[in-house]
Amino acid sequence: MNNILILFITLLFSSLGFSGFLEYDQDVLLSPDWTHAGRVDPSEQLELTFALKQQNIDLLEETLRRVSDPDSPQYGKHLNLQEVASLVRPSELTQKVVHGWLQAHGVSNCRTVSTQDFLQCTMTAEVAETLLPGSRFHRYVRDGQSIVRSSGPYSVHDEVHHHLDFVGGLHRVPPRQKHVSLNQPPSKAGVHLGVTPAILRARYNLTAADVGTSQNNSQAVAQFLEQYYHPADLAEFMAIFGRTFQHRSEVDRVVGTQGGGKAGLEASLDVEYIMSTGANISTWVFTNPGRHESQEPFLQWMVLLSNMSDLPWVHTISYGDDEDSLSTAYMMRINTEFMKAGVRGISLLFASGDSGAGCRHLGKDENTFRPSFPASSPYVTTVGGTTFKNPFKVTYEVTHYISGGGFSNVFKMPDYQASAVQGYLKSVKATLPPQSYFNTSGRAYPDIAALSDNYWVVSNRVPIPWVSGTSASTPVVGGMLALINGQRLSKGLPALGFLNPRLYKLKGPGLFDVTEGCHEGCLDEQVQGNGFCAAPSWDPVTGWGTPNYPALLSALLSD
Repeated sequence: MNNILILFITLLFSSLGFSGFLEYDQDVLLSPDWTHAGRVDPSEQLELTFALKQQNIDLLEETLRRVSDPDSPQYGKHLNLQEVASLVRPSELTQKVVHGWLQAHGVSNCRTVSTQDFLQCTMTAEVAETLLPGSRFHRYVRDGQSIVRSSGPYSVHDEVHHHLDFVGGLHRVPPRQKHVSLNQPPSKAGVHLGVTPAILRARYNLTAADVGTSQNNSQAVAQFLEQYYHPADLAEFMAIFGRTFQHRSEVDRVVGTQGGGKAGLEASLDVEYIMSTGANISTWVFTNPGRHESQEPFLQWMVLLSNMSDLPWVHTISYGDDEDSLSTAYMMRINTEFMKAGVRGISLLFASGDSGAGCRHLGKDENTFRPSFPASSPYVTTVGGTTFKNPFKVTYEVTHYISGGGFSNVFKMPDYQASAVQGYLKSVKATLPPQSYFNTSGRAYPDIAALSDNYWVVSNRVPIPWVSGTSASTPVVGGMLALINGQRLSKGLPALGFLNPRLYKLKGPGLFDVTEGCHEGCLDEQVQGNGFCAAPSWDPVTGWGTPNYPALLSALLSD
């Protein structure tokens, strides 16, 4: 939104006693691919999510550091959901003020979560616009999908401003699916014609014996963009590609509602490949299309994690948006939600994105790289992408030009990675893009990588070749971490939990270092289409490199 317009609205509402813009920097303009379908009827029911201010965020962060640092005596001593709730639960005053405010506007149909820091409330559009001055609810449609969002920024009354982080269901929209692409097949025959489970297991040194055996182990993928997998696709995929290793051909649990219609390529890819590397491990699928047009599916998933005491140890998520399209308040709160998962021993893996360093146009001949969130959160493990040096053989890997990576403009560089990142910046100083393109003090990503090019996927009963994206590399890494968790659990060791502090202390053992290739950036005279390039050790294209499973297992199996 235009900064002058934001300032005008802020001054206007301040004069009326409403100075509480919780998300003053949220972009409220929808992209042109959304078609305006008119104002919402005042009597239409909406469901909004209120993120209540939490307590002890500093203590939560310190607790996560202690349970995730292998050199800490508290390493692996994860909290359960009730212990997390006791730590972060909003104060009695916050709960009293927010509940009182809602009830004063006639809003009584609300659900909370175990941690009591989210309220999901149903109300009419008329009540919502009274409750949140500045909001104006409209319906928008795209590709058959309908959403309800506000065309203007919302505010809250002064009395509740300091008790809320943000209100969900007003602004953020699902980004258009962009993580999966179909490549043209090579023009000549070769040793292999695309990545399959057998190719992955050969490259990453997984044997037929490397399958799950632990009864209390589990893994999950989450879907948000009207994406569904079909059980028949998974069964056919395993019948074709899973002949050389023990595996499961069914998902154990679906959380949410599977939609009808065609299977999504994204969902098919995620499920089929986490169950290929994480073979024979109990697998869940979280499907979050949004039960209501005003819901934000990604936020719904985060709320679920705050309300479920029994969760898989590893979650892979192939979802992201540009940092600059989201409010700082929203990203900070979601970052806290990631910390809540981490202290419980849950590993969250996010795809780094498929736009390289990205590019944001600031003005005439002025560009900057464009980091992605949640990839840029310091409390998730972000997975980049590689491709074979020789696309027809199981050779060493080089950078996949689409692999997302760079430096956050929101989150500062965490201590666990400072030495590695500074080493990279120093060693490649002469060839770095101009510093005006990126924030050298920001959280740098990705942390790790895997093959992300030319996969075979079965979707809608059809084997489809040449599927690419970090949506592929993320579940591949997730499945291997789930295998390692199984080995740890069978030895009485805790789950890996938040991996990054341990990963950066390893400094490479257990990983194939990727040292060749660059990813894409801005197409201008300054950087000429390039972003960052791979280098020995850590780099912001492939992280520490790709898994060498037996060596990584050995490195992560010690307590």
